[in-house]
Amino acid sequence: MSLSLRDQMLKAGLVNEKQVKQATKDQKRQHRLEKKGAVEVDETQRQAALKAMAEKQQRDQALNREQQEKVERKAQIAQIRQLIENARLPKLNSEDYYNFVDHKKVKRIAVNDMVRNKLSSGSLAIVKHGGGYEIIPREAALKIQERDAQRIVLLNVVSEAASDDDPYAAYQIPDDLMW
Repeated sequence: MSLSLRDQMLKAGLVNEKQVKQATKDQKRQHRLEKKGAVEVDETQRQAALKAMAEKQQRDQALNREQQEKVERKAQIAQIRQLIENARLPKLNSEDYYNFVDHKKVKRIAVNDMVRNKLSSGSLAIVKHGGGYEIIPREAALKIQERDAQRIVLLNVVSEAASDDDPYAAYQIPDDLMW
């Protein structure tokens, strides 16, 4: 059984029966006067408590919002990782490289002729992944770009209108020409 504060103080010998009765009597008298309106009720403590509760609620809401943003960011990173891992092309081991710029530094990735043409035409894109670079299809790159545009290193624009107006369209490029 738990004892009330009064009983605990009596048992400990901090107060005597007379003091307990006097405190109870004063408390009842105060309560009765408050009901009749004879004594003004001290609202400052109540208002301070309400203000403290409102501030705590605001802090809690801000913390919840931050936690929710962290959870959403983690989910977004997981989605990007999954998109890249599912759509990436296998790494090529070749002597032919495709050069591109990432943060003012020239980087290169091994490619073959078909991959080079598709990267140039915009059918494929290069993205950052796990400290390296991966080549993925354009559709996956567009989905990643919606979530985090900084992960896209190279995504060329597909321009079909330029090929229609090309004055050199009738001329063929030699197969052995390398840029």
